Amino acid sequence: MKPSIRQKLEQLAFRLEEVDALLSSEAAAADMREFRRLSRERAEIGPVTALYAAYLQAEADQREAEALLDAPDMRDFAAEEMAAAKARLPELELELQKRLLPRDPNDERNILLEIRAGTGGDESALFAGDLFRMYSRYAERQRWQVEVLSASASELGGYKEIICRVSAQASAHGIYSHLKFESGGHRVQRVPETETQGRIHTSACTVAVMPEADEVEEIALNPADLKIDTFRASGAGGQHINKTDSAVRVTHLPTGIVAECQDGRSQHQNKASALRVLAARIKDGQVRQQQAIDAATRKSLVGSGDRSGRIRTYNFPQGRVTDHRINLTLYKLAAILEGDLDELIGALNTEHQMEQLAALAE
Repeated sequence: MKPSIRQKLEQLAFRLEEVDALLSSEAAAADMREFRRLSRERAEIGPVTALYAAYLQAEADQREAEALLDAPDMRDFAAEEMAAAKARLPELELELQKRLLPRDPNDERNILLEIRAGTGGDESALFAGDLFRMYSRYAERQRWQVEVLSASASELGGYKEIICRVSAQASAHGIYSHLKFESGGHRVQRVPETETQGRIHTSACTVAVMPEADEVEEIALNPADLKIDTFRASGAGGQHINKTDSAVRVTHLPTGIVAECQDGRSQHQNKASALRVLAARIKDGQVRQQQAIDAATRKSLVGSGDRSGRIRTYNFPQGRVTDHRINLTLYKLAAILEGDLDELIGALNTEHQMEQLAALAE
């Protein structure tokens, strides 16, 4: 292992002790924002230091085995132990290098997930409903919570647009790190139910995965920069929803970004949800601006999740899903639509890590 890497790992081990001490202090208990920040930091460096401890143990095992080689009755045992430790060290070192790669500061955040129907009319809206169900099933597998903030249903089912919040009680779940590469154009090829001649149609939806701000104040929204309009909600919701101007639309004047919510039972609830969506969209814009700067230096194989680009095709006649960014095709469409996304998400993250390692080696 390079001395510089070992030095950084030693610094992380020391920092972990500092963070543990700070978390147990009265000051952290009194400041929830600081407590959350420290908790996220610990969740990030804890596994790295545990892996480094395993590396140091493998080194110690190798030294102890070497010392036993001169003992005739222990030679065979020592040779086996030394070979095992020697084989384990490169694996641990590679894993440590991956863990030390620059991390996205938003990885541990909750997210706002937006799915919008695109080309394809009603069939696209039905596909948007399929995608929402897919991500909801995946969230259930991860024990995450899904809260619908805004939904515009289509006449035949599905959604013209749906916005939801995906969250977890513990900060270590890394929801954004799991789903950030889902942003982009999703295409479906299948025979619609309304198609009488059995022809395959192609439709598309766009997915946006945005890291949620810890608080609206993190984005420093100036009330003078906000235009807030109220209007009468439409759609399902009982007798009350159509009788009052409970729906809320918030426009951020400097950027022109708009968010609206009407699914809550009161104007107050809808305003809070709209501000949350607005803050996430502004933050997402900041993230993408930084990604554009980074991409000018080095083009990512996985990409920044540009929503204008087609990233994945769901082909029903062949029962396959193809991710075009990494040329991965899986013939398990039904399972994927039921939320079995681990293989896809794992492959995308692995490709991203390999590209980062290659960049460091240049």
